[in-house]
Amino acid sequence: MLRIAPLLPALPPIRILDIGAMDVGDAPYQGMLDALSCEVVGFEPVEEECRRLNAAAQPGFRFLPHVIGDGSDQTFHECAYAYNSSLLEPNVEFLARFTDLDTLFDVVEKRSVRTRRLDDIPEAAGTDLLKMDVQGGELMVLQGAQNLLRDVLVVHTEACFAPLYRKQPLFADLDRELRAAGFAFNSFVYFGGYPLKPLPVVDRNHAALQNQPLWCDVVYVRDYAKLDALSPAQLLKYAAILHENYKSHGLASAALGEYDRRSGTALQARYLGALGIA
Repeated sequence: MLRIAPLLPALPPIRILDIGAMDVGDAPYQGMLDALSCEVVGFEPVEEECRRLNAAAQPGFRFLPHVIGDGSDQTFHECAYAYNSSLLEPNVEFLARFTDLDTLFDVVEKRSVRTRRLDDIPEAAGTDLLKMDVQGGELMVLQGAQNLLRDVLVVHTEACFAPLYRKQPLFADLDRELRAAGFAFNSFVYFGGYPLKPLPVVDRNHAALQNQPLWCDVVYVRDYAKLDALSPAQLLKYAAILHENYKSHGLASAALGEYDRRSGTALQARYLGALGIA
């Protein structure tokens, strides 16, 4: 497996901001953790889970119990299956159309919370990769991060195609917001869902979705048609993130080409040669 770091000048740590950091297996940025120096600041509003994350945290990892949003007062809905807890109310009537799905959204507690804007949190400054998994609250997070987003290189977010929560912004709403903030679509990396009744749940990986995905993980990148707007250090981080985490070799190569244009180096040729392309 080709690692990109040995081909590049020394990189400072890549800063990852994890919104909705509950441990559900390998992190979606695990490829970066395996290959690059990274710092992680995570936010997890389920307090027991936040304590668990800090107790098991590696050096350079820190988790805070803030509810991230647009700075407004909201109601937090904690669900029996904690992963589905949200600032939005579960859309019970819609969920009931799917086999076994509605029981995962049973609300066990409601509490009033004051959300925190990422733009107001010092620990969020300097983010390179923004990961969001906040059960329908993604647009609210983005609306509270307008300044932060100017320097973010990659956004990895969950998005829904159907309203699992009441008044939930959907994929198209997030796409519109991210494009307006200077990002371009990169890839879908996961689709998930449950079958419509009466079809059974085949397995817990939902291998048979009957062509009806409900949610996805999707990646947006700083617009690759405007790489000249990035600093040399950002170009190197952009290439490293896209190579190690998403195997997006074309974008990594383009970033290195822009770096070479300014610096008189030959990183793109070295990278393509290592890939066996040049």
